[in-house]
Amino acid sequence: MLAALTRCHSLGQLLFAVPYNFPGGVRFVILAAGLTPAWQQILVIKGLRIGEVNRAGEAHWCASGKVINAGMTLHQLGGASCTLAVLGGAGGRNIDREFEERGIAHRWLWGSSATRMCTTVLDPVSGTSTELVEDAGPITDSEIHAFKLAYQELVSGARMVVLSGSLPAGAPKTLYRDLMERTSCRVVLDIRGPELVETLSLKPFLVKPNREELGKTVGRDLHSDEDLRAAIVELHRRGAEWIVVSQGKNALWVGGADGIHVYRPPTISAVNPIASGDCLAAGIAWAIEHGMSMAEAIKIGIGAAAQNASTLLPARIDPDTTMRLAAEVVELS
Repeated sequence: MLAALTRCHSLGQLLFAVPYNFPGGVRFVILAAGLTPAWQQILVIKGLRIGEVNRAGEAHWCASGKVINAGMTLHQLGGASCTLAVLGGAGGRNIDREFEERGIAHRWLWGSSATRMCTTVLDPVSGTSTELVEDAGPITDSEIHAFKLAYQELVSGARMVVLSGSLPAGAPKTLYRDLMERTSCRVVLDIRGPELVETLSLKPFLVKPNREELGKTVGRDLHSDEDLRAAIVELHRRGAEWIVVSQGKNALWVGGADGIHVYRPPTISAVNPIASGDCLAAGIAWAIEHGMSMAEAIKIGIGAAAQNASTLLPARIDPDTTMRLAAEVVELS
């Protein structure tokens, strides 16, 4: 398996060398698109005390949010990819600057709302991470229309799409369905709830909720493994070809036409789990597009998620470490 994964990574490097014209006449493999990026602050506070003054020993800033994390992961793994998002304000300019510095292909639409700021507080003493999430600002009808037009232009040059993130105020719950109707290639969805339900009749290639998000999508709590199994079967029956359910460091469940499979992630020393699910979705999409089987792609996705959790900044993964961790994933059933 490790040899196969190494060959896959080499293929990705070759694809990245393929020239493309941007933004018109794009030649790339995977498009990552979404509407709720974030400028991320990461604070490291030893012995966090709720309700008291806490001083951070470390502070870091970086581009983040689900669509940004997916695009960053695809770029890090190698291969031609492009990220489409709506930015605004100082946070948006910071994201743009980081993508330019890293040489990541992108198409931004500049909106009237400032890009949100989210904060992660890591406490190495307790081993906990606390996420303070700012909701994205509202989006206007004209901005939604512009996003749809940009998406339609870009998706015509893609062979795989990763659609991810919540919808901002002002966006219809059918927006992801509307985008899928403009898509002829395979779609990976990292969304939840009503937005996900709206897409199922269009038979998405893969959906990736975590266990809590899956419960919200089917409208009930998933207390037992049988509850989880029933929810996966329900989403498959309603149209999703593959359903991947993450549970943090616990076993990952995958459902499809051949039944349900369970995978055990590798053991790591966790530093910051934020964005691991985003890396999982992007890693699976990358591997599938590079000719891997679903079982192999799941392992690559888990490897990317595990490698992300072991680093401080989100989605800044190392391909070689990802492949090594992927080889340590065990299929339990």
